[in-house]
Amino acid sequence: MSPRDTRTGGVLEAMVLPALTRGGYTVRTHVAVGNRLGGGRHIVDAVASQSERKLLISLKWQQVRGTAEQKVPFEIMCLADAMERESYDGAYLVLGGEGWRRRHFFVGEGLKKYLKNTEGVEIVTLESFVARSNQGNL
Repeated sequence: MSPRDTRTGGVLEAMVLPALTRGGYTVRTHVAVGNRLGGGRHIVDAVASQSERKLLISLKWQQVRGTAEQKVPFEIMCLADAMERESYDGAYLVLGGEGWRRRHFFVGEGLKKYLKNTEGVEIVTLESFVARSNQGNL
């Protein structure tokens, strides 16, 4: 599989969406949630709803080392902006794949020092997200 092969995103969705359904969430995929900062539509991979809670879910897959890591801070800012503008209850940025050099930094809240007003966005590993989703515990 080449580094530019985008089918890996489909693999991630195939793992995440069943876990959300099993956890009692209603899921809509590829949802426009406003505009990206600086222009253009912001489309998240999923919006999961359970009772009155609505959650934004953005999936990032890094099979091999590459540029996805550089996009993480911007995605966090866009998710936080969408939460504020459209009254979502939370957002998850799910990191899957083995190509993340800074995975522990991102998941370990290393960015909190640098990004303000993003408290509602949680960065999690694929494994953690699937486990929590399965249990309806997002």
